[in-house]
Amino acid sequence: MSSDLHTHTSYSDGRLTPEELVAAAKEAHLSYIAITDHDTVDGIRHLYEAGLYPSRTINIIPGIEFSCEVDDHDVHILGYDFDIYNQQLSDRVNEIAESRWSRFSKMIKKLRDLGYDISEGDVLEIAGTSRSIGRAHVARALVKKGLVPTLREVFDTLLDHGQPAYVPHFRIEPEEAVALIRQAGGIPSLAHPKLVGDDAIVKRMLELDFGGLEVFYPQHDATDTARYIRMAEERGLMLTGGSDYHAIPTRYPEALGIFTIEDKYAAPLFHPPESLE
Repeated sequence: MSSDLHTHTSYSDGRLTPEELVAAAKEAHLSYIAITDHDTVDGIRHLYEAGLYPSRTINIIPGIEFSCEVDDHDVHILGYDFDIYNQQLSDRVNEIAESRWSRFSKMIKKLRDLGYDISEGDVLEIAGTSRSIGRAHVARALVKKGLVPTLREVFDTLLDHGQPAYVPHFRIEPEEAVALIRQAGGIPSLAHPKLVGDDAIVKRMLELDFGGLEVFYPQHDATDTARYIRMAEERGLMLTGGSDYHAIPTRYPEALGIFTIEDKYAAPLFHPPESLE
C-alpha cells in the first residue's frame, strides 16, 4: 500500500471536491492521504461536518500549506495532524482569505484596464467553494472565456512576477507559519525544498522548529531526494512527501496513485479521533 501527503481540493486551487478527492484516493488504493489546501482548512472541515471525516475506509490526515516568501524566494510550509478548529489558526487563515479576496479584485481591475472582458463573477464561477482564490482561478477563467489560449501563456504574459496584471499577495512569515502549526498541535514540514531555488535558504529555514522535510516530490530527481534525506536525517526530521495533486490534466500527476510514498512515512502523522481509536 502507498500514501500521498500533499493534495489539494476545490477549497483552494484543486479541481476535485473533498469528497471526489477521497473517492479518487480510495480508487487508487491509498492507505493515507493528507489534504493540504493553500492557506485554508475549509476542505477538511467540510468533510468533518458532512460526517465523512474520519473515514473507516481510508486514513485522512488534516493538513494545510502556507505560502511564505524569503529573500524573493517562494517558501511553502506544510502542516499536518493539527486541530482543524484551533482558534488562533482559524483567525489567521480567515485574515489570509480576506487578503486573497482583495488581491483577486485588484487583478480583475488590472485585466479589465488592459482590455480583457473578465469579471469577478467569471472567476468565482471557476473558484466554486474556494475562499482561497488565487492566480490559478483567474488564469482558468481567462482560458475558459477564450481570452488567452493556455494557462501557461496567462502566467507568462499577464500574471507572473513583473507582468502587467500581477498583484503581490500577503504572505505570513515562515516563523509565524511554523508557530501556528505547532500551537495547533501539528507537525510543520518544509514543502518541496528544490522549488525554493536555494539550498542555503532551505538550510536557514530548517533552523526553525520544523518536524519534517518534504523529500519525496515529483520535481525532485534521485540526487535531490538523496540530498534532502541527508538534510532531514542530520536534523532528526521526519521524511514526508507527496504528489502536490491538483487534478489539472496538464499537470503531473494527472491522477492520484501515480506518485506516492511508502506508508511508513505517513503513519506517524495519523492520529484518529478518539471515537475510532
